[in-house]
Amino acid sequence: QVQLVESGGGLVQAGGSLTLSCAASGRTFSSYAMGWFRQAPGKEREFVAAHGWSGGITYYADFVKGRFTISRDKAKNTLYLQMNNLKPEDTAVYYCSAGPSNWGQGTQVTVSS
Repeated sequence: QVQLVESGGGLVQAGGSLTLSCAASGRTFSSYAMGWFRQAPGKEREFVAAHGWSGGITYYADFVKGRFTISRDKAKNTLYLQMNNLKPEDTAVYYCSAGPSNWGQGTQVTVSS
């Protein structure tokens, strides 16, 4: 089991940037592939980006390619999501995940037009 705590959300204008962090504790951080998902009001949770457990392989949803960057710092047990050129449609609660069944509590991102 791993515990996840997200931070870094907030209110930003369209075109702005935010960096989300996910601090992990518990089971070895590097044992899991980790990712970011988001859920907007009235919508299902959707995949945003993922980082493999080794080799630095990354995956992105098409709607964030070129704007978002996922990274992880194994020494700090922390996963990051750098979000640039934010759009109002990026407004959602962003969740960190580790493996198939570990989730954080989420952090709200609101992008104003």
